[in-house]
Amino acid sequence: MNTPSPVPHPENPATQGKTKKRNNFVSIQRAPYFFLFPAAVLFLLFTAYPIVHSFILSFQTTTEEGRVFVGLDNYIRLFQDRLFYESLGNTLIILVFQVPIMLFLALILANILNSGFIRFKGFFRVSFFAPAVTSLVAASIIFLLLLHQDYGLVNYLLSIAGLNSVGWLNDPLGAKISLILVTTWRWTGYNMVILLAGLQNIPKHLYEAASIDGASKVRQFFSITIPQLKPVILFAAVISTIGTLQLFDEPYTLTNGGPIHATTTITMYLYRNGFEYFDFGYGSAIAYVVVLIIAVLSLIQFKWAGVER
Repeated sequence: MNTPSPVPHPENPATQGKTKKRNNFVSIQRAPYFFLFPAAVLFLLFTAYPIVHSFILSFQTTTEEGRVFVGLDNYIRLFQDRLFYESLGNTLIILVFQVPIMLFLALILANILNSGFIRFKGFFRVSFFAPAVTSLVAASIIFLLLLHQDYGLVNYLLSIAGLNSVGWLNDPLGAKISLILVTTWRWTGYNMVILLAGLQNIPKHLYEAASIDGASKVRQFFSITIPQLKPVILFAAVISTIGTLQLFDEPYTLTNGGPIHATTTITMYLYRNGFEYFDFGYGSAIAYVVVLIIAVLSLIQFKWAGVER
């Protein structure tokens, strides 16, 4: 006995149309735009709008009557401001010493961890990278205890050795040196990880061929490692330069820009004008000059390395 097959019921035309429209609405072609939409909204609200608004503010000043358009007055005032040049000079001094030292140490550590005779490589990688993700407040307290002139551990060890104590944070030169050391300690591991990734991408057969030809390890380092690692070194140099020109956390927490403005960086000077003195127009002008300086220095680094954009 044959069982009659069920006859499908015809769909309601209204429901069928809605289903079709819904399928068309979330089609594959439109799906990427739905994923990009939240990021685009956040970018417009928290990046694009502040950039444009800050640019407009740089041509204004705040008075009792509200914001007033002043043209290029903020920029003219900036280039006549002694503290601007002093803070820019402090930043460039830190940059000239800190970035090369940090990249040199990062390159040495990356080569050591990339060698075959080191055990527990994962442990050392995490240990060297940890300062980059350590709480800055906790790190600042530790360095304050280490470098304090009266009860710091460093001066205590110097006194045991029969040496005079050093005003690491109270002397202008000592404060700059301390800031360079702290910044180098914090970001060397970060750059080491970047350079280590570049080292691991260098083809092994280059070293094998050089060994067969009788090249020493030193010759291999300068003839193979450095040329192959050049783009990665350039990348690390550019991001380190940008980071140092934006240096704020370390001087703010350790020295608060002192003594006598010796560690006031350009970003700290921007912050004080904008958020302590509420001179948003002048602060915005400083911000755009900093952006211009970063762009010029980055372009110089690219040209010096022989990389054309």
